[in-house]
Amino acid sequence: MHAVYTHGHHESVLRSHRWRTAENSAGYLLPHLTPGASVLDVGCGPGTITADLAARVAPGRVTAVEVTADALELARAEATARGRSNIDFVVADVHALDFPDDTFDVVHAHQVLQHVADPVRALGEMRRVCRPGGVVAARDSDYAAFAWYPGVPELDEWMDLYQRVTRANGGEPDAGRRMLAWAHAAGFADVTATSSTWCFATPSDRSWWGGMWAERILKSDMARQALASGAATMDDLDRISDGWRTWAADDDGWFSLAHGEIICRA
Repeated sequence: MHAVYTHGHHESVLRSHRWRTAENSAGYLLPHLTPGASVLDVGCGPGTITADLAARVAPGRVTAVEVTADALELARAEATARGRSNIDFVVADVHALDFPDDTFDVVHAHQVLQHVADPVRALGEMRRVCRPGGVVAARDSDYAAFAWYPGVPELDEWMDLYQRVTRANGGEPDAGRRMLAWAHAAGFADVTATSSTWCFATPSDRSWWGGMWAERILKSDMARQALASGAATMDDLDRISDGWRTWAADDDGWFSLAHGEIICRA
């Protein structure tokens, strides 16, 4: 049971994902972490958040999970570079995690549920492997709630294209607003739902975020999927890329990304 991962692992994507830290991406979870806790990090990506979590729970251990060995190597390289020895690496599917019941104190997923075929089943598996009294935590973007200024028409095109490609891949780009409902459907009774944002408004932030997407819309798996499916032409992608650079160069440019978060007690 797999959806197609929209973003892929082009360098422009990894540039964005490696920017993520426990502080800017899992702040809602940090008060629930204690030294010695065991953590499962589902869909760990390049491992920057994973390594941060491992530092916070040491001497406890973090188990990093990805769906392919190649993807998992990105996290392994990050852990090695940081000298983190309390991380284990396992290839697994969140829909059918290969761990016994009640294994982990904390089960965490960042920007994962929007990309899976069955987020409720995924949360059910995360609940199964979490110890009674433990925490299942997840945070996902809500693309339709993104806001930006000024109103560059090409960014509207980008949003429409992203929504269409992601849904064609079996994902849910507006996952953030559904997190509480998915948690209830997965059987959780004790759920705290919150939201938080990333905001890019300084010249350096605009240059980084806008430049990253200007490249990503041309070279990532999303670009390949859009072209292959006929959802966009190369001229469309070039126009959207130019629009991102126009936005990034505007002194008034501002971009806010909304996320939904859940803390679920197992």
